[in-house]
Amino acid sequence: MNAVSTVRLTVAQALVRFLAHQHTERDGVRRRLIAGTWAIFGHGNVAGVGQALLQEADMPFHQGRNEQAMVHACVGYARMHNRLSTMACTTSIGPGATNLVTGAALATVNRVPVLLLPGDVFATRRADPVLQQLEVPHAYDVSVNDALRPVSRYFDRIWRPEMLVPSLLQAMRVLTDPAETGAVTLALPQDVQAEAADWPRELFEPRVWRVRRPVPDAEDVARAADLVRSARRPLVVSGGGTIYSEATAALAAFAEASGVPVAETQAGRGSLRHDHPQALGAVGHTGTAAANAAARDADLVIGVGTRYSDFTTASHSLFADPGVRFVNLNVAAFDAHKMAGAALVGDARAGLEALAAALRGHRADPEWTRAGTVAADRWREVTRRAFAASGTGRPSQTQVLGALDAVLHDRDVVVNAAGSLPGDLHKLWRPRDPKQYHVEYGFSCMGYEIPGGIGVKLAAPDREVFVLVGDGSYLMLPTEVVTAVQEGVKINLVIVQNHGYASIGGLSESVGAERFGTAYRFPGADGRLTGEPLPVDLAANAASLGLQVFRAGTAAELRQALLRSREATRPTAVHVETDPDVPGPPAEAWWDVPVAEVSTRESTRSAHAAYVTARTAQRHHLRTP
Repeated sequence: MNAVSTVRLTVAQALVRFLAHQHTERDGVRRRLIAGTWAIFGHGNVAGVGQALLQEADMPFHQGRNEQAMVHACVGYARMHNRLSTMACTTSIGPGATNLVTGAALATVNRVPVLLLPGDVFATRRADPVLQQLEVPHAYDVSVNDALRPVSRYFDRIWRPEMLVPSLLQAMRVLTDPAETGAVTLALPQDVQAEAADWPRELFEPRVWRVRRPVPDAEDVARAADLVRSARRPLVVSGGGTIYSEATAALAAFAEASGVPVAETQAGRGSLRHDHPQALGAVGHTGTAAANAAARDADLVIGVGTRYSDFTTASHSLFADPGVRFVNLNVAAFDAHKMAGAALVGDARAGLEALAAALRGHRADPEWTRAGTVAADRWREVTRRAFAASGTGRPSQTQVLGALDAVLHDRDVVVNAAGSLPGDLHKLWRPRDPKQYHVEYGFSCMGYEIPGGIGVKLAAPDREVFVLVGDGSYLMLPTEVVTAVQEGVKINLVIVQNHGYASIGGLSESVGAERFGTAYRFPGADGRLTGEPLPVDLAANAASLGLQVFRAGTAAELRQALLRSREATRPTAVHVETDPDVPGPPAEAWWDVPVAEVSTRESTRSAHAAYVTARTAQRHHLRTP
């Protein structure tokens, strides 16, 4: 190559410059693919990627406090952009790199793109073993970054500068492929990062990755339409793919034209407005009575953009009709073929439009449609009662949600991930916008909420973002509060204090483990955690990290605190202590959590007897469509 056609840069400089010029395009709308880079610097990346971020001004920089949290922030950002734009994370080799593993798993499980750029050992091995290097005697090319292989959709280690170009192109391919996306890892040996090479100038020209809308095969659409016409009780189960595909309007049109009711998974919550006539709400273990009754009776399930997790299927016990069949519309063939379903492999919006066209003029049995509407209205009354505030004592968790529901505007966002809150939110929340409900439940990762909320706000600065976090999840990963304060990212943190792991405490009781080890209390006389609650002041902790804090003791005070938080101009926290003895509506479907088969404790023996009975409802769905 001659001097005119090349430019001399280090590997890290070339990497950052390349990333700054990558774009996605769908439906004629172009977005920047890598909107910024999060970093915590150490000896494994400070001289390479760190110097490149300093030099290459086109790449926005965010300073993180915890590597796992940085990935969560990227995931929150990417979800708000429907996976069309994301961010990158760079870390040093060693503990910084291994801290990425949990975040990478979360991204890949949820099929959300994020780019990971961990430092690595010396490619030349001049300084082996370097600080923090793992030495594997039988495989000297192994480093701690190999822990990222099973949780990455694409992994490469750039041993030589020449390897960077083809690996970058493959990495971008995976990041922009809705069927393949997840965490992408490019491990960067620290000496290679700083090594210079001559790079073709066209590498740094703006590059557009078109995200297509593949239409399902016409024969498959015709077969699916025949199945819908022959069904007496069809039901749509809408998953996250509906929202990522921006197919919510197409789903509403399909439901209105066909009269088919719609239930929603955790990732699909908000596919329809809560008050849509065909909206049955949440389905599965944390579902509504309306959706789960329809799921038990349905003789055809139309899965749209769902991967049929165990919560959605109630561990394969929910879809109870002996002759139930499945039609699965999914951009990923892996998911489209689940439940022995008739596979419609394609984009959710394009597929719904094609199916609606094939079914033009057909409507489901009016009695079936009407039954769903009546059941949904009954559940709305359950929600109203659960949200209603009463008395002057500590509010229940569902009353916290009621106060939040009253304060939020239609385009505001609720962020949550773990504990008992996702179950109550799934059942009770009344979504008014496809992006209002942001619950990470594919990995249900404690600690996601705060950094995830920061990512949401960075992606949607015009929306108010309310981050619901229990005390257990807050204690796991509060560090990115400092980042929100530093960058002026206005999140509204709602700290729900219930002195322990409420969700797992309830689960523990149901499986005969008597809530052992799930409370945040001092040891009692029996040596177990049955004493007084710990004197932990999470509101004071949040204030010490720089948040403006409001305390609430009652439901009325909570509503006022939320209003003040919403009107504030800087990051805030609202602290409320809840009454754990007032549960939300019970689970409407089973979940398979094995119980000890033998025990000296009566609680466990009783739980196992109930478990054996419940398992009889499980089945493999094998009927061919």
